[in-house]
Amino acid sequence: MPLLRAEPSLKALTLLGDLQERHPQGFEDRLLRTLQRRVREWRALHGPAVAICFPQEHPPGQTLIADFTVADELGVTLGGAAFPHRLLHARLSCSGWQFARVVLGGESFTALAEGLAMALGALGGVPHELRTDSLSAAYRNLTASDQADVTVAYAAFCSHFAMRATRCNPGESQENGSIESPHGHLKDRLDQALRLRGSRDFTDVPTYRRWVDVLVEKGNARRCTAVSQERLHLRPLPIHAPVTWTVTTARVTTFSTIVVRKGVYSVPSQLKGHQLTIHLYDDRLDCFLGSTPVHSSPRLARQSDAPDRHRYRIDYRHVAAGLRQKPGALLHLAYRDALHPTPVYRATWDSLMAAGDKRHACRVYAGLLYLASDSDCQDALEARLASLLAAGHLPVLATLEAALGVLRAAPAQLPTQVITQHELSSYDELFSTTWATAPEEMLV
Repeated sequence: MPLLRAEPSLKALTLLGDLQERHPQGFEDRLLRTLQRRVREWRALHGPAVAICFPQEHPPGQTLIADFTVADELGVTLGGAAFPHRLLHARLSCSGWQFARVVLGGESFTALAEGLAMALGALGGVPHELRTDSLSAAYRNLTASDQADVTVAYAAFCSHFAMRATRCNPGESQENGSIESPHGHLKDRLDQALRLRGSRDFTDVPTYRRWVDVLVEKGNARRCTAVSQERLHLRPLPIHAPVTWTVTTARVTTFSTIVVRKGVYSVPSQLKGHQLTIHLYDDRLDCFLGSTPVHSSPRLARQSDAPDRHRYRIDYRHVAAGLRQKPGALLHLAYRDALHPTPVYRATWDSLMAAGDKRHACRVYAGLLYLASDSDCQDALEARLASLLAAGHLPVLATLEAALGVLRAAPAQLPTQVITQHELSSYDELFSTTWATAPEEMLV
């Protein structure tokens, strides 16, 4: 076959098409399978050498391999809403011990560091080597300075555990074969367990994470003997916890919000104008004024269909007092859809707006948010609003304030202290002791 000698990578389908062009009446499509078999035989007998894999022996306690894998195909939902996510999958090369962590965002240092710290804690020891792929997705959208910061942070993380960091060459996934193939096995086990469960819906992320933890731990129990033997070769964990967060800063705007990685988060209004230090984790962010913690919030995940749009995480308690003073701001509020505490509150707003009087709707709804915040009665107010909606009635703010305003917390009273004065005559007993009868050491 001269064409194959000149270009061994040609496919049988390409060769058949070339033959049909040269000999229109001589070669039919049904000959494709025969030609494919002949091409395969020719490559086996006369083709160039091909890449092969080499079996490896993995010493116990030597290597922990970690990698991210997309788990969207599992079809998991949270409260009925689609939940696109990844898994950070870690595995000991020798015994096959595994760990999986549900990752909300993308491949980032925080997701990697948090997951690995938890994996090592669950393992109860530290291997000598940590192997990953190039993790290019973690750096693709970062500036050069940010890439340098992440590289330094990752090196510090490995140094904290005294692990040697290695990685496979970009695009050479077979070099990480001890984790690539188990990715598929893990997701297949998760899929089968979801089918057996009868539902792919979970109430929240912690519930889903616990379910994954239990499933992975059952798999580890099947190889408990090998894992126990490998644990004997692990080094002890360090005393102190590692740094698993990324540090950034943000100034609180006049809207009582901060912008972090294209996510808009509300903070207490008293912080307006202050510069906050922010510790970014995979699933949350913690805010500090100096060294004092002032706010914590679940972290927003960027949407793949609209990666450049701002998303909002608004706590109505931060803005309820301001909206009560300026209820008209609700009408065109940029983050109004993120303001509603629950779907019942959202339905209440829609019902008020449907009534036609927009100014009245804004006043009532702003009052409801303030009532829920000031009296700490969000759940009780929600129950009453649900009853009113079911009956087809609109809420009357004054009525609800009279019914629920009594829940407003009273200021804490300082405890009353009673101090009993001792008898002053007890001092006379001190003078009744003569120096003659006093102990010798008191006379020195």
